[in-house]
Amino acid sequence: MEKQPVRSTTIQNTETQVPKTPQMNDRDYLNDLLLTEKYMTVSYVQALHEASHQSFFQDIKNVLDQTCDHQRDLYNLMFNKGWYKIESQDPQKIQQTHQQFTQYAQQQFPK
Repeated sequence: MEKQPVRSTTIQNTETQVPKTPQMNDRDYLNDLLLTEKYMTVSYVQALHEASHQSFFQDIKNVLDQTCDHQRDLYNLMFNKGWYKIESQDPQKIQQTHQQFTQYAQQQFPK
């Protein structure tokens, strides 16, 4: 019995329409904010790696946590408005990948 390939399905809410003009619209602003938050999280992680003082490290970590929360809020808002799409994946493939990395981790980091 030949297994049929599972097609990925786009998961998206009904898209909130925005004007298509040369000026930035709400979707453009939110997308710009989300990209900025993503960039900032990478920068804060780099700063954490290089922080030489514990209280400075903790301050940066607190800002990183807040930035991650803001990033998630922006993602949720865009997803709810239908402006952020994701692809569904085959549960069997997800399980296989999970098992692969679990086995790798057990081999690389034995208890």
